[in-house]
Amino acid sequence: MTDKRALDLVYAASTPGELAHAYAAWAASYDRETAELGYCLPFLITSWVARYVEKGEGPLLDAGCGTGLTGPYLKALGYEAIEGLDLSADMLRIAESRGAYTALRQAELGQELPWPDGHFRAVFSTGVFTEGHAPAAALDDIARITKPGGHVILTVRDSILETGGFRRKFKELEASGRWRAVEESPPFRAFAIAEPEVLVKAFVFRVS
Repeated sequence: MTDKRALDLVYAASTPGELAHAYAAWAASYDRETAELGYCLPFLITSWVARYVEKGEGPLLDAGCGTGLTGPYLKALGYEAIEGLDLSADMLRIAESRGAYTALRQAELGQELPWPDGHFRAVFSTGVFTEGHAPAAALDDIARITKPGGHVILTVRDSILETGGFRRKFKELEASGRWRAVEESPPFRAFAIAEPEVLVKAFVFRVS
């Protein structure tokens, strides 16, 4: 499977089953191939986490952790309690091998998540809210499992901000008093080398 073929299959997925199948096929070579493409989001997200979350304040959730690329870098920055979820069992097995996560669960963003209200100090998610991936409706449960005063930190591909209902969901959660917007980045490239048209924005919300 070539880099482009794998990426095309992921973007073309229209159901959670198709997406899980695409990632299962890609899992073994995902890290090498995304590195060759210059995929930078798993590493950049640590900057926003470090900006808003003090070390030792409580557990973090890497929502859509994939092979766990972010975990070791947050651990190197001094964050210890990092949990992860992903749709793909194959990806989670690789994430577990990194030794950076205190717990990993297979779960689907957009369905009810297996944690109680206010469990996490912060939830971060990068590369997940893009073409054919998790829906804007997933933000309701992400906000639910984040404690009051905690942060939701995520990237969203610019092409689906409006068409995917993300702007609408952001405003809905703010209007209902469940969170308030803290930061919105300008658009930037998700891949430093390939796919120059793939632009994302980073968003930070403080849960009420």
